Amino acid sequence: MKTFRTLLKTELRLSLRGMDMLIFALCLPLVVLVILGILYGKRPAFEGAGYSFLDQSFGALSSIAVCAGGVMGLPLVVSEYRHRKILKRFRVTPVNPAMLLSVQTAVYALYAAVSLLLLYITAAVFFGYRMDGSLFAFLSSYLLVMLSLFSLGMLVGGIAPNPKIAGVLASVLYFPMLIFSGATLPYEAMPAALQRIADILPLTQGIKLLKAASLGLPMDDVLLPLVWMAVLSLICIAVTVKVFRWE
Repeated sequence: MKTFRTLLKTELRLSLRGMDMLIFALCLPLVVLVILGILYGKRPAFEGAGYSFLDQSFGALSSIAVCAGGVMGLPLVVSEYRHRKILKRFRVTPVNPAMLLSVQTAVYALYAAVSLLLLYITAAVFFGYRMDGSLFAFLSSYLLVMLSLFSLGMLVGGIAPNPKIAGVLASVLYFPMLIFSGATLPYEAMPAALQRIADILPLTQGIKLLKAASLGLPMDDVLLPLVWMAVLSLICIAVTVKVFRWE
C-alpha cells in the first residue's frame, strides 16, 4: 500500500505538470456549466418540464471529466509507457506493471471525482441547483460510466502499437463522444437521425443514466443504457486481458 501511495503521488504530479487534464477534465466542464447557468439559469428545459435546463445538463457535464480521463488520458499514457519500455522495466522492480496501471486508473478517477465535486458546489452555490433524484443511484451510474469508459480506454491503450496510433484512436472516440453524446450539445436538441447515431456511443447511454438518476426519472427508461454500459465494460475488460501487451 505504501508503494501504491508513493507511485500515485508521483504519477499525479506528472499529470498535473502536463496540464491537459486540468484543462479538459476540470476547467472545461466548469466553464460550460457557468455559461449554461448564466444563459439559462432556472429556465425550464422545455415547455412544461418540471426541471430546469441546468438540472437536465448536470449529469451530462459531470461525464466530461470521465470521458477525458478514460478515453483520452488513459490510453495515451499506457501506450507511451509501453513504447518507452517503462512497463518492461517495472517488471524487475517491486512496482509491477499491473500496479502501475491501477495507479493510472486511480489518477483519472480522482480527476473525475474532483470535477464532479466542483461542478456540484458551483451549481448549488451560484445557480441554486438541487439534485431531485437519488444520490446513490447517481453515484452508482457515475461509477458504471467510469468503468465502461476506463475499460474502453485501457483497450485502446492495450492494442495500439505506439503512442501515435493510440492518439488517433483516442481522438476518434473522444471528440465524437464529447460533441454528439449530449455532454456539451443537448441530446434532445439533435435531429432524430443524429440521435440514432449518437445512441451507439457509450457516453450517450451513460449520460441517459446520469440524467435519469439526477432528475429522479423512472428507471424503467434506462434499462437499455444500463445493459449497454455493463456489456461494453465486460467486453472491453475481457478483450483487454486477452490482447494487452506489456512490451
